[in-house]
Amino acid sequence: MKNKEYLLHLLAEISNYILDSEPHRMVISLHQEPDGMHLAVMDDNKRPDEELEAMSKALNSSARPELAEYYGSMGGSDLLGTARLNIIGWQIKRADVGRIAEGTKIDLWLGSDRFDSSNFSIPKDE
Repeated sequence: MKNKEYLLHLLAEISNYILDSEPHRMVISLHQEPDGMHLAVMDDNKRPDEELEAMSKALNSSARPELAEYYGSMGGSDLLGTARLNIIGWQIKRADVGRIAEGTKIDLWLGSDRFDSSNFSIPKDE
């Protein structure tokens, strides 16, 4: 897949997963560098520990490049929950899932690890 198509696929899959939980806010931040990309997705849903662990496990499944392109073509299909995250996990280097003050943050790492994800935040209500 070309870089743009690859990013559109990842954005569609992660957005679809987040939107299933009907957030009031969702922020997506993309940083591209010559040696990698970092995609940060934050929402205002406070998920239980069990869901955060399941998300992390699905996103950090072993890379499966032989399946990534095949399943990547399924973007937008009716996959549910962690099945959608498994497809993402097969295509990325690593994912960090955690709780932030506003809700949940997912960091997807593709290539380099030198990005500082603490620079991203959801603005607080005034």
